[in-house]
Amino acid sequence: MLDAAMRLLAERPDAGMAAVAAAAGVTRQTVYAHFGTRDELLEAVAAHVTQEAMAAMDAADVEEGSALDALLRLQDIGWRLFERHPVLLQLGAAPVNVEADRARHEPVAARLTRLIEKGQAAGEFDPGVPAAWLVTAVTALGHAAGDEAGSGRMTVDEAARCLRTATLGVLGVRPEGGRTP
Repeated sequence: MLDAAMRLLAERPDAGMAAVAAAAGVTRQTVYAHFGTRDELLEAVAAHVTQEAMAAMDAADVEEGSALDALLRLQDIGWRLFERHPVLLQLGAAPVNVEADRARHEPVAARLTRLIEKGQAAGEFDPGVPAAWLVTAVTALGHAAGDEAGSGRMTVDEAARCLRTATLGVLGVRPEGGRTP
């Protein structure tokens, strides 16, 4: 049911439970037996994709190499997830359950904090800005890029490029010549 819901909601973000049931090949009652409301279904979709994201982040081995390379790998993972699960673009715009959304973001924020602190200690990122603030800023930039792609104002590739450029600027990454790549 979750796979069917993710596919359907990517095409029709306003799809109801009856449409999800039809896409899954089950009755509406079956969907309601598992998810009491549409909001519960959306939370389950978000949780399912979050588990996939965390597994992909763990596989990226962010402890290896430079903090900058690891951060860019994490952003690439996020955009590949958006491409596979476009429903994320709609879910991120208006979380159904703020507490659940916060809980889903905590493991990502913890990884980003460690990564940014590593980059600051190594001189890769601006040490004059608190790591917690940088995590918040990088996360907000990711949401902004997702909003742009989800609204159709940018393609996923354009939003990913802008996210990378803005992230590097926020972190204080300055290559030779003084311009952020």
